[in-house]
Amino acid sequence: MFAERVLSGMRPTGLLHLGHYHGVLKNWVKLQDEFPCLFFVADWHALTTHYETPEVIKENVWDMVVDWLAAGVDPEKATLFVQSKVPEHAELHLLLSMNTPLSWLERVPTYKDQQEKLSDKDLATYGFLGYPLLQSADILIYRATQVPVGEDQVPHIELTREIARRFNHFYSKEKLLDAKGAEIGRKPILLEPKALLTEASKMPGLDGMKMSKSYQNTLALRETPENISQKVRKMPTDPARVRRTDPGDPAKCPVWQLHEVYSDASTKQWVQEGCKSAGIGCIQCKEPVIQAVTDELAPMRERAAMYTENPTLVRKIISEGCERARAMANDTMQDVRKHMGLDYS
Repeated sequence: MFAERVLSGMRPTGLLHLGHYHGVLKNWVKLQDEFPCLFFVADWHALTTHYETPEVIKENVWDMVVDWLAAGVDPEKATLFVQSKVPEHAELHLLLSMNTPLSWLERVPTYKDQQEKLSDKDLATYGFLGYPLLQSADILIYRATQVPVGEDQVPHIELTREIARRFNHFYSKEKLLDAKGAEIGRKPILLEPKALLTEASKMPGLDGMKMSKSYQNTLALRETPENISQKVRKMPTDPARVRRTDPGDPAKCPVWQLHEVYSDASTKQWVQEGCKSAGIGCIQCKEPVIQAVTDELAPMRERAAMYTENPTLVRKIISEGCERARAMANDTMQDVRKHMGLDYS
């Protein structure tokens, strides 16, 4: 009934890092070869927590899109667009809010969790409470069949399915018939999407914690070779290795976590044996990681340069993507308005 379609979005937070690449963008690059994909900049979602400082969002939008393109997201294969440039998102969000029970939004697990984590911000707003509903509108307006998410986001997809089911119950009148002409249900107006589970990023930061801007432990996708070398060389190691001749334990060293991501079996064995016997020093241990990260980011920097040197090309890609996205969104909204009795033409 509906064609396969994948939808995913990211809040514009500025320059992206290796955590974003290994956690999201690598998967996007894979998915764009398997499904029709829509990837969008969730700038309205950014306002739910940064409504007091909207000026930072504009620059972040373009930085993030360049990083997407640098990572290998291909505008010839996927539709890239900005949420706020497709106002139908807001219209569907409004219409869905008319029949979505308040209790459904209050029970979303991340609602109270985020309020606690961002206790320094005033999040007692409808925008923050209603962001899962806006997220549902983002998905439903494109009739996406699959949404790549981590396990912590599955409740959001379940909420979206419930919202679609409730909407269809109220407004769908067209019967679905089997081969014998017996009614087997109603033709859906909004499609119930499925969660496409993705593995949580295991990309460690420079201090061994999860890579995050808030921890200031990141390697950006456009990091220069000089910066990569400098940052990795400054990484802490096993505290037991005070002197070069002191043996250590890789399990207690943040650098080992990067070897787990980047090194092959023989290199890992070399690290294990060399560290435990003090046969290699910490700087020696870091060199394969520096080289691997440098090699991974080299093509990204090259692609990024093509777009940073020609910003009109990025804007053209987004403009064309917004046009395609809006055409799809408008098709859905025509059906929604008709079934809700709001088509007065």
